[in-house]
Amino acid sequence: MKAIIVEESEGTLRWGDVPAPTMQAGQVRIRVHATAVNRADLLQRIGKYPPPPGASEILGLEAAGVVDEVAPDVEGVRPGDRVCVLLEGGGYAEQVVVDASMVLPVPDALSLEDAAAVPEAFYTAWTNLVPEGGLEAGQTVLVLAAASGIGTAAVQIARHLGARVVATTSAGKLDAVRALGAHVALDRRAADLNEQLRNALEEGAHVIFDPVGGPDVARNLKLLRKRGTLVLIGLLGGFKAELPLGLVLTRRLRLQGSVLRSRSREEKVALTRGLRRDCWGALADGTLHPVVDRVMPIAQAQQAHDLLASNTTTGKVVLRVADPDSP
Repeated sequence: MKAIIVEESEGTLRWGDVPAPTMQAGQVRIRVHATAVNRADLLQRIGKYPPPPGASEILGLEAAGVVDEVAPDVEGVRPGDRVCVLLEGGGYAEQVVVDASMVLPVPDALSLEDAAAVPEAFYTAWTNLVPEGGLEAGQTVLVLAAASGIGTAAVQIARHLGARVVATTSAGKLDAVRALGAHVALDRRAADLNEQLRNALEEGAHVIFDPVGGPDVARNLKLLRKRGTLVLIGLLGGFKAELPLGLVLTRRLRLQGSVLRSRSREEKVALTRGLRRDCWGALADGTLHPVVDRVMPIAQAQQAHDLLASNTTTGKVVLRVADPDSP
């Protein structure tokens, strides 16, 4: 089969021949029609985020396509099914092999390109808002970097759950974030952002969804109300912060670190069930939808990486691996 290969000497990407993955008991083989670009791909490409032991070395943490083959012991998934799946790696390829328990049906309302933008963003958003953050209807959540692929999913899911959503993003993306359901959207570069956040959050946030990290973690902890939770899912802003530990103690705050890729299969299966229960009906009826900035051919994976790194996109950049109408 063909897949994207990372040239070790230069870190450049090319579409070339690689061995097809082998299928084992309990697994299915999917013919990939589309995948999507994530910041983890950019890091893996330069050697800073290796895949977990046993995972494919090929880039790509999600895929959508059509089931080609199922192991004899698999039930509930059949050849010809349109599906999407969260991966530990391997999405930038013509085929992936995954445990059947991780496979999700693509709602009729979604194209395969749209479906490829769902798994990483919606798993991450739902996992960190609900199981990790404990977000409930009527609470207030602050979503940082709200125009990213994960951020656009977090805004929608929080609103779907009945929460009040305050979000930050770049000035040119404020309208897009409001259209997704944010009650308040603020320019992350505004000189008086801290004051605006305090006013918008009123008594403070119950949950803060933070893919940024860095020095702003200290500020964000101060924006939590008593017993609030800051869920840290990324470090775009840096790896170090000086924390107001006295405030953490007196307000009984929780700083929750969270990762997705390295979780156990059992954890991921449980998350798959929870995501399907809470969000799949809303994806089917259009209440929730993936935000796709653009679709590019897989041969342009290098340009797609550069585009994501530019921070100019809203939502996901999708890579088309095959023609969705091909047999």
